[in-house]
Amino acid sequence: MLRADRKSLWGAIGSAANAPERFLCGVDARVALGDLVRGSSLCGRSEELRGRSVLVAAKGQLAAALALIELDGVARRLVLCPPDTPIEHVRFVAASTDADAIVSDDASVAEGCPGIGSFIPCSAKIVSANCDRSVWQPTEWVLLTSGTTGVPKMVVHTLSSLAGAIKDNGAAANPPVWSTFYDIRRYGGLQIFLRALLAGGSLVLSSAGEPAAEFLNRAGAHRVTHISGTPSHWRGALMSPSASRIAPQVIRLSGEIADQSIIDHLRSFYPQAKVGHAFASTEAGVAFEVNDGLAGFPARIVGQAGSDVEMKLEDGSLRIRSTRLATHYIGHESKTLREADGFVDTGDMLELRGDRYYFAGRRDGTINVGGLKVHPEEVEAVINRHPQVRMSLVRAKKNFITGALVVADVVIERDTHAAIQGNGDLQHEILQLCRNLLPRHKVPAAINVVPALAVAATGKMVRRHA
Repeated sequence: MLRADRKSLWGAIGSAANAPERFLCGVDARVALGDLVRGSSLCGRSEELRGRSVLVAAKGQLAAALALIELDGVARRLVLCPPDTPIEHVRFVAASTDADAIVSDDASVAEGCPGIGSFIPCSAKIVSANCDRSVWQPTEWVLLTSGTTGVPKMVVHTLSSLAGAIKDNGAAANPPVWSTFYDIRRYGGLQIFLRALLAGGSLVLSSAGEPAAEFLNRAGAHRVTHISGTPSHWRGALMSPSASRIAPQVIRLSGEIADQSIIDHLRSFYPQAKVGHAFASTEAGVAFEVNDGLAGFPARIVGQAGSDVEMKLEDGSLRIRSTRLATHYIGHESKTLREADGFVDTGDMLELRGDRYYFAGRRDGTINVGGLKVHPEEVEAVINRHPQVRMSLVRAKKNFITGALVVADVVIERDTHAAIQGNGDLQHEILQLCRNLLPRHKVPAAINVVPALAVAATGKMVRRHA
């Protein structure tokens, strides 16, 4: 449960009025939290949004962050719309959530949704304003799910469910400076945004389309101590010369399977940092964190009675029940979020090896090779063990005989790339590694060395089928 002064984000940062060192920082502006307590990013117009369903569709992360702080406890519903959402999807989301107002730093969003009555501009700047915080109402937080095709699913949370995994560490002598590769309108980024606000820290925000090198330079300049992202985010970051510009104390991986190779690489590159990984989903919330330096997680936490988060396996798939779960879907009324016993089926498949569970991949992402199933992620975990491989993507290629074959696209060290042009020694080494560690049907039929792999705005690799 949130403390009484944390029933809204505004209440949670009230103490920041006397803590000017706490801040939110975007690509071109920095705001002290104390200034926000005394001012407004909506030009003092938040009262116009009281009790309404508000679509927060700012292009800039800092503008969005300030609007969320100001409107939580004021609006009936906050609908978080990432900047890469196609306008036709924005219209669908607005209609499904009964949005009757748009808050954005881009007037074209309102022009693309002509049926919504009110448009209130927001910005990364604070203006002096007296905002009435004496009247509070619970606010629903609506998040769009990632990894879907077509129109997005919309998942409803409360501030309490979103903040369920965040511990209050009291007034720290040296408050953490958080940062994240994620957008805060997505679940992974929102978790870091809330951690920074609720646990007494500051936050350096990334920007849509910002090159990794520029973001790392900014994070280093603000002396970021805690930073999060997907394994794909981190693999890309470690290939940048600017990776050395940060010296984090804590690195957090989430959003994709954290295999041992990326954990080891981060621990080697940032020996001063504690490297951990967390499992969470938009529907199920944060389930657990792992901080022992190993991939997977201890098997003993599955089936543990009396814990805040209950987990079980059915048909190899992880199910979760806790107070951190979303309450329901919007716009997909035919889709049930919770099963009859209150558990959410995550669709993530686990394998038990010794006393530890490992994530094999998504149930709906398997490749069928002659009737045998292959999880791309388990093959990638083996390929990524090769010391010259920086990241890999395993995908299906149609085959007349078996239905599909496994092929792998591989990004390697830049210094290695020139050396292997014209010979297949590296590909042979990778294939031999796969043959040694994988069943025959999981061994790639081909290894393709590519200059880069596509990463979506969610921070996850773009997976496709041939």
